[in-house]
Amino acid sequence: MDSSAPAHANSQSQEESPARRHFRSWLGQPGLDPEMKKELQAMQEDPESIERHFGSELVFGTGGMRGIIGPGLNRINRYVIGRATQGLADYINRRVRSQSDDGASAADLAIEDLPAVAIACDTRRYSPFYAETAALVLAANGIRAFLFSDIRPTPALSFATRELGCAAGIVITASHNPRQYNGYKVYGPDGGQAVSPLVDEVIAAIKKVDIFADVKQLSRGEAVSRGLLQEVDPDLDRHYIEKVSALSMSKPRAVVKTVFTPLHGTGSVYIPDLLNRAPHVDYIPVKEQMVPDSEFSTVSVPNPEDPAALKMALDLAEQEGAELVLATDPDCDRVGVAARDAADCLRMLNGNQVGALLLEYICSRLTDRKAMPPDPVLVTTIVTGHLGRKVAAHYGLRVVETLTGFKFIGDKMKEFEEKGTGSFVFGYEESYGYLTGTFVRDKDAVIASMLIAEMVAYYKEQGQTLFDLLDELHRRHGYHRDELLTVELEDISQADRHVNVFKDLPPQFAGQQLVFKRDYAQGKGWNLQTGEEFALTLPRSPVLHYTLADSTWFAVRPSGTEPKVKFYLAAAAPDDAGSKEKIARLREAILSCR
Repeated sequence: MDSSAPAHANSQSQEESPARRHFRSWLGQPGLDPEMKKELQAMQEDPESIERHFGSELVFGTGGMRGIIGPGLNRINRYVIGRATQGLADYINRRVRSQSDDGASAADLAIEDLPAVAIACDTRRYSPFYAETAALVLAANGIRAFLFSDIRPTPALSFATRELGCAAGIVITASHNPRQYNGYKVYGPDGGQAVSPLVDEVIAAIKKVDIFADVKQLSRGEAVSRGLLQEVDPDLDRHYIEKVSALSMSKPRAVVKTVFTPLHGTGSVYIPDLLNRAPHVDYIPVKEQMVPDSEFSTVSVPNPEDPAALKMALDLAEQEGAELVLATDPDCDRVGVAARDAADCLRMLNGNQVGALLLEYICSRLTDRKAMPPDPVLVTTIVTGHLGRKVAAHYGLRVVETLTGFKFIGDKMKEFEEKGTGSFVFGYEESYGYLTGTFVRDKDAVIASMLIAEMVAYYKEQGQTLFDLLDELHRRHGYHRDELLTVELEDISQADRHVNVFKDLPPQFAGQQLVFKRDYAQGKGWNLQTGEEFALTLPRSPVLHYTLADSTWFAVRPSGTEPKVKFYLAAAAPDDAGSKEKIARLREAILSCR
């Protein structure tokens, strides 16, 4: 009897799932956060919850690491943040040793010579706590942490990382995701989001860290007293705003009534002051949404791509007779825009349209001032609409294409500097992210908001609305129409099934012959008319891209930040009716395949 008991127990142990094993480890952890322990105890008899929380680990996607807040390896919490930061610290300290002539470690250096990391956070649940957790883990590893004293836009973190000469940057944010999410983004010393090989090395270092046994952390008092935790000097804010203001392209005399909302996020830090000081802006805030609020109480999802998120701003604009509405997401790197047309109707513009309009404004002003730099470049992504490319060609800009995600645009900026070729003029992607200037290396809604307000005033002075200008671009370059279709999933693991439906399409699609297929996961493309295969030069990524005989195109990819599959549709024609008809056929064909 006694001899059979251990055998039975061993059999049970062998059958235990990895998720339950991780769950038991967390539940039995001495000193575990009391609230988290209660949550774990509540799910003890719920194997599905255990699998969801512990069955996999959060991974770095196009926007860093994002997840629902809660206990477990597949959630955002203090321990996952600590482990990620310990891995980053291990990577930085290994690099310090490898770059030292005598193999000295960070512990051998004076405080001012220690590697440093800048840290910022948005308004989400636990964001300040997670930011401080990261700072104290870095401090315990002999790395100085420069922590902003309060919420800051993500682009300010990019700027701070560069200005302070940091080895890396961290921002705690889940951008525009629903309120139950938070996240963790890593930036390189250039101020751009970490890409390969840096991100691969950091991920490899994180994987070696035991989430409880290996994570070091100082108390705040000790970190401050040893000079390892410092607040970012407020002068850095002033310097950033000076740089932003210097990007102004004109001094319009027309005044534009402008409604602004940060959607309870970090846009409230800089943008109100910039707009208030601009003589061409009559500034009207959405007061209820100026308040930082981790629950985003007045919206269902704080996403400026969603018209529902702009309802309060649009209502206020109608009430006040405003001509422009600007809405930034919680970490203030993206901005949604609505403007009045010639019929005095408020209409939203999508990211492709705003990007093309900003590019036209910037290039026309640079050309008029004879200030266009040598070898000017537009950097955009493989899923961004092509009107901007036509504008770029009109002004003699070279177009450089990247994978989806602004981190790749930032990486191209770094490449231009290192090689001494290419002058970055503008970068944008369809998902409402824009950048000009080189002192920030990520999309910047502070810069974009300033320039959009200025652009509207400039063209108002010429007797044009943004929609008049858009029509002018269409007459010059063809009528371009873009659409985004999104499929919501219960779990990101379902994404492959939806993408694979489009792996092998019939020769004719949406009433047109398929001409080119590009499978970025394989790194290969095909001319479907000749059968010729060609190599794709961009890194591997789960994106399928098809071009039809009439130059209509579409792409499909899983979201890198949420459980969604995204379909990007684009069409162009000599007239508006033609582009509308083309994209309707394409939409119908895609929906019939699902």
